[in-house]
Amino acid sequence: MERTVFAGGRVFDGHRYVGAAEVLVEGGRVVAVGSLDPAQRAGADVVDVNGGLVAPGFTDAHVHTIQGGVERTRCDLSEDETREAYLTRVSAYAAAHPERPWIQGGGWAMAAFPGGTPTAADLDTVTGGRPAYLPNRDHHGAWVNSRALELAGIDADTPDPVDGRIERDADGRPTGTLHEGAMALVSRLAPATTEEEYDAGLVAGQAYLHSLGITAWQDAIVGAYAGMDDPGPAYRRAAERGTLTGWVVGALWWDRDRGLEQLDHLRALREEFSHGRFRATSVKIMQDGVAENFTAAMGTPYLDRCGHATTNRGHSFVDGEVLREVVPALADAGFQVHVHAIGDRGAREALDAFEAAQGRGDDLRHHIAHLQVVDPADVPRFAALGVAANAQALWACLDDQMVDLTLPFLGEERAAWQYPFGALHRSGARLVMGSDWPVSTPDPMAAIHTAVTRTAYGAEGREGNEPFLPEQAVDLTTAFAAYTSGSAWVNHRDDAGTLTPGAVADLVVLDRDPFDGPEGLIGATRAVSTWVDGRPVTSS
Repeated sequence: MERTVFAGGRVFDGHRYVGAAEVLVEGGRVVAVGSLDPAQRAGADVVDVNGGLVAPGFTDAHVHTIQGGVERTRCDLSEDETREAYLTRVSAYAAAHPERPWIQGGGWAMAAFPGGTPTAADLDTVTGGRPAYLPNRDHHGAWVNSRALELAGIDADTPDPVDGRIERDADGRPTGTLHEGAMALVSRLAPATTEEEYDAGLVAGQAYLHSLGITAWQDAIVGAYAGMDDPGPAYRRAAERGTLTGWVVGALWWDRDRGLEQLDHLRALREEFSHGRFRATSVKIMQDGVAENFTAAMGTPYLDRCGHATTNRGHSFVDGEVLREVVPALADAGFQVHVHAIGDRGAREALDAFEAAQGRGDDLRHHIAHLQVVDPADVPRFAALGVAANAQALWACLDDQMVDLTLPFLGEERAAWQYPFGALHRSGARLVMGSDWPVSTPDPMAAIHTAVTRTAYGAEGREGNEPFLPEQAVDLTTAFAAYTSGSAWVNHRDDAGTLTPGAVADLVVLDRDPFDGPEGLIGATRAVSTWVDGRPVTSS
């Protein structure tokens, strides 16, 4: 039986910082944590932690692993930040792949373009007449070129879909950015992703997550969305082949154009996809959009650039009354419910629905993700209703997107309601954490850095020096617990997420101890090796 001792470092056990200690792993389980005696060490392989930290493997509670992996194999814009860099990247990709009929990929940041809306005219200069479809980082909008607009028949006379918007110039002509449901006008025409591409995307995405210390995750959309087909079959294939090394919960996509009649289909998918390390036991409801394109559901209207109230309060993709029927029905069917809510109205509608589901189902561990704007009156309801707060902490900083595309349109009072992780924690809510990759980096240490400091590690300018709503920061122990034992709990892995005797030996070795150093260097911490069931799945 394999035995490994992790020695020469410090330990965080999933709930608390232990300090200097050793960890003994045997047969894929944690056997002991503390000062080991010679008999315990005898015959064991020794991993020198070299002054770093041993912690439970991170669980990402909201991520899109296959989507992110597929984008890494296409025209990947996620590492660039400017209009010029994006055009250079697209040009190079187009030249390197003349055989591909469409330019596909994505990952651009809205803040790189005036108003967050790139143009088809720019994209036309580098795509050589081939159609292009490039979703942005949050996948609530897409950049398309003139050829794609032409193929889709989108012109000045094309109406906006009920759940989206076509960006237009003063004369009503489409300019090249499609928001929300309007994305489908083009994405439906793009070449379908092949089975081989999905399998390769899972391999790439999984390897990337493991390299950052992530051993488990919840894939937040198992269904067709934003030009991607359902990744569920790829997970099932990997689980059957034994190539899925992470432990995964899949959140089945709730089709907002259908009603309760889809419950039988969701039950069938749960049965079909669940195998080995993959369980399709959650359902994802996207309740609203995002603040930057004014589709997040707000209680009061957005402001215009002059600070005046508009008539737009964003979109509730599922009517609030309908949601109060859907969530109890899903709970009765034994599904955990995972809701995307960015705006304060979206969060309230989700909480109202969870209140209607009280007493339905057994220990389903429902959660609401993102929580950008939350009315302070709703903060105590999370603990009262037993709904977990699924934080994407990396977003809680004064980056360009916040300064230029969000704050001016929220107003002073509502802007102060953003990412209230500190208030949620103080009220007794259970915090879990995730990244929403490929929307933003899946690096847990970057997110933990922001959760603690309310700044972005390594950023220059305002966001590097001015904490954003610092009263909503959480301490390092709370942030680490949210990303380990907290997120493992929301995935129903009660024997993981901790380093305690009997726990599954999913763990990460970090190159430094962030508990023993300045807060400003938390984000500098890197994973040295990642272990699943006591075996290494990556090492540097």
